[in-house]
Amino acid sequence: MSSPTTAGRTTRWVQPAVAVVLAVTVIGIPLYLAVITSAKSQGEANLPDLSLPSSWHFLENYRQAFDQGQVLRALLGSLLVMVPSVVGVLVFGSLASWVLARRGGRVASVLYSAAISGIVLPPAVVTIVLLLRQLGLASTPVGMVFVYMGMYMSVVVFFITGFVRTIPLELEEAARIDGAGPLRTFVSVVLPLLRPVIATATILVCLYVWNDVFYSFFVLGGGKVTTLPLNLYSVASSNLYQNNWNLIFAYVVMMSLPLLVVFTVAQRRVISGITGGAVK
Repeated sequence: MSSPTTAGRTTRWVQPAVAVVLAVTVIGIPLYLAVITSAKSQGEANLPDLSLPSSWHFLENYRQAFDQGQVLRALLGSLLVMVPSVVGVLVFGSLASWVLARRGGRVASVLYSAAISGIVLPPAVVTIVLLLRQLGLASTPVGMVFVYMGMYMSVVVFFITGFVRTIPLELEEAARIDGAGPLRTFVSVVLPLLRPVIATATILVCLYVWNDVFYSFFVLGGGKVTTLPLNLYSVASSNLYQNNWNLIFAYVVMMSLPLLVVFTVAQRRVISGITGGAVK
């Protein structure tokens, strides 16, 4: 029989190995397939596999996908929708989280439960579209911003409320004794301490908004502004990219690269923010 020490060493070695294998299988192989296919010719890309291309067409495919797919126009549309959505949901979400975290009683508990219910309750798409049409905001980036803010407010409130509860109340009381009002207390005392969880919420909401195609299809469909995923759906379903899987994968790589780099650099902050806001 193996000793407890040997079994412990084996476990410590097996767990990281299994994690690496799972990461390579779930993330590495699809990423490798996308990059390799984007460098193949049209004939080779129509039968995608893990083999290397017989001849590399990196620059040609990416240049063609960038020009014909109007990537720059779609990128500006994504930023036009994503930046106001993230800023708005963080500003209002952090203020609401601070109030909910500092208020006790049944009313505050009910409001908090209602605020985070959006995590598990899907939005009613038909109702949203009809409401935006009544308000004159259908097919506009402003309407899309309001939709994203409503959808992801629950995520922000969930993380930040838990994090605010870990901040000593004495800090805020000292600020009030010095004459600071509620808004000044929040901006000067609470907000600087929320930087880890705000960074986490920012990255998560950016990922959600950047990759969304379902809601943008119903809200922005037919409008002048388009996003990267919505534009990819449009060009991939048209005759422009029909059977051109090399161009489709080139578009996918260009669309995913910015947030992939951001998430890789900031992954530690994401994990620390999640544990700080949801576990403590």
